[in-house]
Amino acid sequence: MPELPELNPVVHGRLRLALLALLSGVEEADFAWLRGKTEATDGNLGAQLLKLEEAGYVAVEKRFLLRKPQTLYRITEDGRQALTEYIRALKQLLGPAVNV
Repeated sequence: MPELPELNPVVHGRLRLALLALLSGVEEADFAWLRGKTEATDGNLGAQLLKLEEAGYVAVEKRFLLRKPQTLYRITEDGRQALTEYIRALKQLLGPAVNV
């Protein structure tokens, strides 16, 4: 039997996986947009984005727009690669079940 693939624990969290997937499809996104898409609480969303930032998977830019603070997030190349490797490992782990 082949060895089971490792699933990246940073990516494996449900909300972190959703955030990387969302960010992979856009150039950048602000906190409010991500909150709306994920329906996460501010605290949970902030904590999960921080974990992704600390892993180097998400880059953060803070700026002001009409005197209001705005935080923008974008997936990094490392984040894109981690997401791709996670999907590949998941497909390998699921094997024939992927085609169901």
